[in-house]
Amino acid sequence: MTIEEILAGESKNVEFKVQRPDKSMKYMKTVVAFANGKGGRIIFGIDDKTREVVGIPEDKVFREIDAITNAISDSCEPTIIPDVYLQNINDKPVIVAEIRTGRRKPYYIKAEGLENGVYIRVSGTTRPADRDMSRELYYECDARSFDSIICRDMEVTDEDIKSLCEQMKEVAIANCKSNLQRSEVKDVTKNILLSWGILKKDENEKIYPTNAYIYLTGQGGLRSMIQCAVFKGTTRAVFLDRRNYEGPLWKQVEEAVQFVLRNIRMGCRLEGVYRQDIYELPPDSIRELIVNAVMNCSYIQNSNIQVAIYDDRLEITSPGGLLPGVTIELMKEGFSKIRNRSLANAFAYMNLVEAWGSGIPKLMQAMQEYGLREPEFIDMEVAFRINLYRGQNEVIEVKNRDHDLNHGSNDLNREPDNLNHEPVDLDRDPNDPNHDPKDDLEIQLSEMIYKNPKLTQKELAKALAVSTATIKRMLTKMQHEGKVIREGSNRKGKWILTDKMK
Repeated sequence: MTIEEILAGESKNVEFKVQRPDKSMKYMKTVVAFANGKGGRIIFGIDDKTREVVGIPEDKVFREIDAITNAISDSCEPTIIPDVYLQNINDKPVIVAEIRTGRRKPYYIKAEGLENGVYIRVSGTTRPADRDMSRELYYECDARSFDSIICRDMEVTDEDIKSLCEQMKEVAIANCKSNLQRSEVKDVTKNILLSWGILKKDENEKIYPTNAYIYLTGQGGLRSMIQCAVFKGTTRAVFLDRRNYEGPLWKQVEEAVQFVLRNIRMGCRLEGVYRQDIYELPPDSIRELIVNAVMNCSYIQNSNIQVAIYDDRLEITSPGGLLPGVTIELMKEGFSKIRNRSLANAFAYMNLVEAWGSGIPKLMQAMQEYGLREPEFIDMEVAFRINLYRGQNEVIEVKNRDHDLNHGSNDLNREPDNLNHEPVDLDRDPNDPNHDPKDDLEIQLSEMIYKNPKLTQKELAKALAVSTATIKRMLTKMQHEGKVIREGSNRKGKWILTDKMK
């Protein structure tokens, strides 16, 4: 350990002890936490308060090394074999106990048992792990993902399976970017869901759903949610708006993306004589990050994905830290591991995510092209957070939008958006507590159709920075309500607004 590292002080993987405590329990919790995490070192002979190198008496060094090694080996389960060695700093001997990340997690202190003796490292401190975190460590070490665990207490019929397969194909087609890609979308079958781990067979060949099936359909007792909020300023002191999105995961993603786009600034920039609308943050990157948060969320933990908008940044937090072997540096180079592999297979089929590992490099490039600062990645051990810092790059005229950042409801207990809202009142005050932001999108869609009725669904989606699936659902709903009709073919036809929307 260098003098520079000592001057930097204690951290999430370094802890100082002025001497070996008489009671080994005072450092054994940290040993277990290092083994359950990414490893670390305990340095004996450095004052943890002053960072002064006091050293270990030379006549006691080897006796102390033996005592530390034996205490660690005897006190932990499964057995932890530390690398304990002597190092000279400023001509004073110190003892370094290096603990590597373990392969048989969760590790715990024998005297406290598995129920109470599991510890983890969070932001440079050692804390007891709750039952859910212990389960997370077990699945992680066993090379299993929680989303592929079988749900024996829930029945699934062939009709249920067929319905899910049809919905997934619809979403996949809606998210295609070309007719060629749409033509290549294949049917999803029961056997494919079995191969992905969304369904599983028991020892009697009976088919059961897994946790992934529950999350994809929004059924069953497992609860998942994306929490979205707009805050005033740069802290969480004052809410401006808050929404909780539940149901099938792909719908949660779409609703969370729309929430962000409604609440960040949109402006325009001139390219020659043409004016191009542009969001202050790249929409594709926003979608990619929310999808990645879903695929890598630790659903065992009793917490949810959070999407928070501040005056200066967009903050996306997903329960569950980086998986073993993954570092922020490797992520920037395109290396990735997927926590929820069954969900990832489903999302890849539905064209919600491209090649695994490409998201972060693409994000870095997009932010650079927007002239914004590099994203901030924060590994919180029990969660992972990404901050996209907002800016006005080349936005030369900020448009006055009803759903600008300054608009929001102070009703903190508002329920999630209801897809079956009442017909739109074009004169409705956007600050009305009954105002539904989905109405804003419908109004914008109507305005686009009024200006150019020959626009295709894909062109409308691109102009409004939403998915084609969203436009398709919105137009279908408007047709059913008699607000818009389609005249002519899909390619050469046009949209006609009825008196209900004019």
